Amino acid sequence: MPTKADSTRNWTIMVYLAGDNNLDSAGVVDLNEMKTIGTSDRVAVLAQFDRAGNKGVTTRYCLRKGTTLARDAVLTLGETNMGDPRVLEDFVTWGVTNYPADHYLLVLWNHGAGWDDANLYQGDVFSGSAPPVSRKSQPVVTRGVNGGARPIAFAQARAGVARTRRALFNTTVAAAVKQRGIAFDDQAQDFLDNIELKKVLTSIKKKLKRKIDILGMDACLMSMLEVYYQMRDLAGYSVGSEESEPGEGWPYDRVLKALAAKPAMTPEELSKTIVSQYLASYKASDSVTQSAVKLSALKPLATAVSSLATALKGILADSAARTALIDARARVQEYSRPYDDYCDLLDLCDLLVKGLDNPAVKTACGAVKQAAAAAVVASGCKGPAVGNSRGVSIYFPKRKLSPLYRTLDFTRQSSWDEFLMAYLLGLGR
Repeated sequence: MPTKADSTRNWTIMVYLAGDNNLDSAGVVDLNEMKTIGTSDRVAVLAQFDRAGNKGVTTRYCLRKGTTLARDAVLTLGETNMGDPRVLEDFVTWGVTNYPADHYLLVLWNHGAGWDDANLYQGDVFSGSAPPVSRKSQPVVTRGVNGGARPIAFAQARAGVARTRRALFNTTVAAAVKQRGIAFDDQAQDFLDNIELKKVLTSIKKKLKRKIDILGMDACLMSMLEVYYQMRDLAGYSVGSEESEPGEGWPYDRVLKALAAKPAMTPEELSKTIVSQYLASYKASDSVTQSAVKLSALKPLATAVSSLATALKGILADSAARTALIDARARVQEYSRPYDDYCDLLDLCDLLVKGLDNPAVKTACGAVKQAAAAAVVASGCKGPAVGNSRGVSIYFPKRKLSPLYRTLDFTRQSSWDEFLMAYLLGLGR
């Protein structure tokens, strides 16, 4: 039970470890990182960890320094479906009720695939066909080598147990098996998508009567305009990576040590600290990115991108301008090859300004960069493969437009998807 000191804490950190997949052992490592600092009278460090396998259980922890992990267990829930938005909401409700604080950081820990909500478990693999009627209603199988059905866990095993990618959201079957980790609760055969996450955070905001201060994405590819825009009214800041994260993910020991030294950090200060400590924890050759975004500043950025879309759509009839645009897309900073439909927004603008002699496009790019400067409060990268990363990526497919893209708030309120449709249609000219 919380003590009187609980109500005077500066921060409560809540880490939602969806480890019922090939990240199970990595979850234990990160919990022990958190324990090197642990809970104090100023900062509470909480976690909910779902273990892998049909005998794995979900445990809630209040992590402390100098104890065993077992002694930090506060509640054992049995097997849970961490892909169920109600499970996430219940964890956050428990955390803020029992460990109240001035500020809250919620970290979503798992695999990641940006905005892409195509349902791997249904075989919805970015094929360009109509989206499924129900995202989660079909049997969870993949095809065996002889055409027979095999459980998705088989694909996961084939992908390897090494923690090479993180995702709370899913990806294509081909990319998952060949390159990226499986992104779900394997026992429940379920996952969280961006639309569900928005609903969860909306409910949490109503209960708290205010926003979560920081939404952390300890997952791959989540620092996207589309993802952040979905959460623009539901959290103060968000921290994530444009590129796929290495296996180590966030350095919880470094972040918590910095916070323990200055527990009165503002949400913006802690967001910047997470970025700086993440980057400091990796070598120069590790190809890592991390950025912090002020979510309330995203509406002007989305408006600027929409104006850019209109300007770009206006040049498509000009063959020379279209060729220059195609060249810019070919040279822009991309992420997680061969799944390379995400590119850095500001690098794209720089290339467009250099390659296109069009006043409307140049003006629109300038507006995007000005709006991004107000939204991105911290950004950095390491490694030549990601050297042109500036903090926020955007969806810019080379071949097909996902039918699920139109379900997002960003596409409903901007013209970017209309530009993409016109651009892709024009590639065959």
